[in-house]
Amino acid sequence: MKKEPGFIYRIFLIIGDLLAIVFAFSFAYYYRVYFDPRPYTFSPDIWDFFFKNLFLLPAWLVVLATLGTYTTRNLQRPLVLVGRLFLASIVGVMMIISYDFFVNDTAVAVRSLFPVRSVAFLVMLFSFVAFLIERLAIYFVRRTILRHNIGLIRTVVVGNSANTTQLLTGVWPETGFKIVGVVAKDKYVPEEWRKRQYSDVNDALRRLRADAIIHTDRDNIEEVNTAAINHHALYYYSPSLDSVITHSGRVQWLGATPIMLIRTTPLHGAALVLKRTIDIIVSLFGIIVASPFMLVIFIIQKIVEPKAPAIYKDVRMTRFERKFNLYKFRSMRQEYCGMSGEEAFTKMGRPDLVKAYRKQDSIKNDPRITKWGSILRKTSLDELPQLFNILKGDISFIGPRALPVVEIESRKDKAIILSVKSGLTGLAQVSGRRDISFEERRVIDVYYVKNWSLAMDISIFFRTIISVLKHEGAK
Repeated sequence: MKKEPGFIYRIFLIIGDLLAIVFAFSFAYYYRVYFDPRPYTFSPDIWDFFFKNLFLLPAWLVVLATLGTYTTRNLQRPLVLVGRLFLASIVGVMMIISYDFFVNDTAVAVRSLFPVRSVAFLVMLFSFVAFLIERLAIYFVRRTILRHNIGLIRTVVVGNSANTTQLLTGVWPETGFKIVGVVAKDKYVPEEWRKRQYSDVNDALRRLRADAIIHTDRDNIEEVNTAAINHHALYYYSPSLDSVITHSGRVQWLGATPIMLIRTTPLHGAALVLKRTIDIIVSLFGIIVASPFMLVIFIIQKIVEPKAPAIYKDVRMTRFERKFNLYKFRSMRQEYCGMSGEEAFTKMGRPDLVKAYRKQDSIKNDPRITKWGSILRKTSLDELPQLFNILKGDISFIGPRALPVVEIESRKDKAIILSVKSGLTGLAQVSGRRDISFEERRVIDVYYVKNWSLAMDISIFFRTIISVLKHEGAK
């Protein structure tokens, strides 16, 4: 999952579409003013026309996205895509005409977005032509890049079926995939592929540093999918041609072979971009608002314990098992910082607390916490420095809790939890915060990953505010 198939391609398509629309507007106006011999009554001002229409560009992108011009399915069907682009050109212009009619005083030509009707027709025509030229150019540039083996998805084929043989002999770089290994019986593996044949899928993924699996039969589906999750690889299932019709809405084609992408989480592609954008905006706003409070807390920390660091840094894990330093205002006694709960309680000679900590992942009246640290934790002010972690991209505002490396390494569901960024707050934290067990929180984290939605994040955001204000579960 470290490589998002076609994501960069779609980004360039969006940028190209924006430039195509800008060109269409500019050239249509310029053509009407300087090349069309018919008279006109408006005062020509191309920059005024351009800037009045500029703010409607995002609406054009919404139209293009709604018509499916960025989906893998339509990108693989040229005739359908051409039809959708033509329809988008018409709908985009009609949208502006409608806005012009209801918002602007069309009786005054200079205020109209389209000063004469011919400009609207020319925008529709030129935008369609510009879409075609721009997308053909991006397609051929991408095809050239892929032919040079740049940006290909390194793929392992797993399974015993005719699709295995077909994939090994019929996948070209232009598809964006590069078959680097196969896990199958000799019967389905051509002679030239025997040197890249493996007996174990985990061994193949590890040795070949594969980005994806294509599973071609129904045997060991759970095992193969688990291997893909554990190695943070994309999991594709390749159905037989007879069963393709039942999956027609999700199928894409590698040559003549159908494949379907089965994702671990809905948080991918445009959703990731949206979530990251929200994180940047929220963290910047939070840092600006919280800076005076953080300064006061820092000063108090240095007054209470002049020789101890005010900021505590701890190594945690986030998406794709990347390690990073998590920032918090130190709330523990200096001698226990950097230790796991078990290590700290063992050091202080409290084996009874070790057992309680393992069960709940927290204990009441924790002797590791200072008096000032207890206040910080109850008000959640110790978490404020994590706003910088969010801004840096280490974590997200909302996600599974960022666990210490020792704790997350022992989890069987580690790969699922780490398929998204860890969070400052999350579903587990607002579902009782520290009043639920360690195991319950991990189950909730897995549920969040597999069922993510923007609506869920919004709900968690407001529930977090309520929990903090009520000090629910804070220790």
